[in-house]
Amino acid sequence: MDLYETLDPDAGEVIDTEVVVSDDVLVKAFALGPGAELPAHEHADSTNVFHVVEGTVTVIQGDSEETISAPGVVKNDRGVAHGARNESEEKAVLTASLCPMP
Repeated sequence: MDLYETLDPDAGEVIDTEVVVSDDVLVKAFALGPGAELPAHEHADSTNVFHVVEGTVTVIQGDSEETISAPGVVKNDRGVAHGARNESEEKAVLTASLCPMP
C-alpha cells in the first residue's frame, strides 16, 4: 500500500508521519485536507525542502506565497519562515526534508 494513501485528512486537518529518521536527516510527510494549513515556522539550523507529491499547495516563505502543484519542489532556506496551505477541495500531500537534523 502506498504510504500517502493511508494519510486521509478531513477538511481543515493536517496529518503527518515520519518517513525517514537518521542522525543527519528527517523526512516527514504531511497530508493537508481541504482548507488545512501547516503554519509558518522556521528552522534556524536546517534547510527544509518541500516535495509536493499530490495536489496543489500554496507555499508561504516569509512575506511571499506561491502556488505549487505536484510534482513540485521548494527549498526553504535556514531561518526563513515557511509553511503551506491547501486552498483546493482535494487532499494535498507534501514531504518536508530537514538537513541537517535539528
